[in-house]
Amino acid sequence: MLGVYDFCGHYEWTFEWLRQAGGEELVRDYWEEAIAHDSQRHARELITAGGFSGMEQYWGHTLDEEGAKCVIARREGTFRIDMHECPSKGFLLRNGLKQYHDYCDHCIGWIGPVLEDAGFRVEHQHDHGGRCWWEMRA
Repeated sequence: MLGVYDFCGHYEWTFEWLRQAGGEELVRDYWEEAIAHDSQRHARELITAGGFSGMEQYWGHTLDEEGAKCVIARREGTFRIDMHECPSKGFLLRNGLKQYHDYCDHCIGWIGPVLEDAGFRVEHQHDHGGRCWWEMRA
């Protein structure tokens, strides 16, 4: 069985393998179908049913369990995550693993479709160094 951090390296390798096999479109299809609609359907269900409360429930425990150094803020009409140290990107950086050119983009690749389907729009930026921010609005 792969450990959580070993998974990050395999995940990133998979993105590059898909890119080489079928281009960026295949990678994005994978993010949407295999992640947004399959492996993360529990997140989809929480966010679709609960809106900001579902986001808080999903990311509150997930990011805590992963050891992310971040700030989550919920205000009237917005839900925001400011990631100061992403544990999965941090693992890749610490171990010199770089296969896919934009590992960080997989987050918006699966979260974007989930949020859009649930009636939210999202703005985000990332720096390829384990730091990013997300702001969701209905």
